[in-house]
Amino acid sequence: MSGPPHAPETWPLTWLYAPGDRPEVVGKALASGADVVIVDLEDAVPADRRGYALAATADLLSSPHPVPVHVRLPSAHDTTAITALAPLPGLAALRIPKVTHGTDIRRIADLAPGVPLHALLESALAIEHAHAIATAHPAVRGIALGEADLRADLGVRDDRGLDWPRSRVVVAARAANLPPPAQSVHPDIGDLDGLAASCAHGRALGFLGRAAIHPQQLPVIERAYLPTAEEVAAAEEIVKAGAADAGALALPDGRFVDAAVVAAAHRTLSLARAHRA
Repeated sequence: MSGPPHAPETWPLTWLYAPGDRPEVVGKALASGADVVIVDLEDAVPADRRGYALAATADLLSSPHPVPVHVRLPSAHDTTAITALAPLPGLAALRIPKVTHGTDIRRIADLAPGVPLHALLESALAIEHAHAIATAHPAVRGIALGEADLRADLGVRDDRGLDWPRSRVVVAARAANLPPPAQSVHPDIGDLDGLAASCAHGRALGFLGRAAIHPQQLPVIERAYLPTAEEVAAAEEIVKAGAADAGALALPDGRFVDAAVVAAAHRTLSLARAHRA
């Protein structure tokens, strides 16, 4: 496979959810410094307020914003929300909850032509269909887990029980030539140490960035996912060595470098530049 579909500088690290029925909270989210704001019309909104949330979100998206605004739909079958939001100039993407088949994606793509789609995989069936969902339509720009529902569906008691589905989604995204998935939310907003540890584990599994439910989580996520000074220095050394010799070679400390390693080093440097500018 060739390189990633987009340059790393286009890969967000922080995705902040805000409830669609609380425009004042959405406004604060837009000013929070998050790379992407996700207006939630699903779990964060009581059923009796979803009509108001949709109207408020449509008003918000009547004009563009400096920060990309995604909307998590009330469901994959809510044609009212899809058709109301799809034409609006402030909409950057739709996030589709509880996707189980590629047909879910294709139906929404037909209703919202030209709108980027992000699929949330939240069940065992969705995990089994991960690659089919990721490749269902050119409008798919990313896949991610909804871990609360997935945990309940699988009956998982220990966090380690989610590691296989997490890796499955990372592999499916890469095989579909999509950006690395962002981690699912860490629900305890007061547990910043736990958040940092969880991000470190997610990064080791191949995730990039994370969804958040409170602005105070954003700096922790960004620190966890930005390349460290040591990683940047190592990447610079690899890129320099690769420029001097296009073939495979060994660095003075014994590390082996080939074209794939050089490409990964370039991505590290690009990501560091984009998020530390």
